[in-house]
Amino acid sequence: MSGPTAIEVAAAIVRRGSTILIAQRHTHDSLANYWEFPGGKREPQETFEQCLARELQEELAITIRVGRLVHDVTHAYPERTVRLCFFECELLAGEPKPLDCQDCRWVSAAELRHYKFPPADDELIELLTKPAETHPRHS
Repeated sequence: MSGPTAIEVAAAIVRRGSTILIAQRHTHDSLANYWEFPGGKREPQETFEQCLARELQEELAITIRVGRLVHDVTHAYPERTVRLCFFECELLAGEPKPLDCQDCRWVSAAELRHYKFPPADDELIELLTKPAETHPRHS
């Protein structure tokens, strides 16, 4: 017997120079007050790219260009299973404002470890904080 279908979530890795954009979840959300890479749940008939463009406009008032898929992970929380797809994104327009989150900020990759992220983000944070020479090369 198979379990429930995973909730599909798209998340953005938006860089400005050597910093990465992160957002803080609301106190009334699941995983309240945790930090995350901005994004959200994919709607039916929506691509992950469309989801990211919509979510970042709604949550942070920014326009992005979605690039390559960086990491894809499925994580089982006690109450639900989540499939997270992390994409490199380019900021095209706007200055991030916390419209539908508590806060947002630009941090260095090394600083990511000082913030409390959901467990599903652990592998990506590990990848982002490794020295550049240890990153696997993709062709």
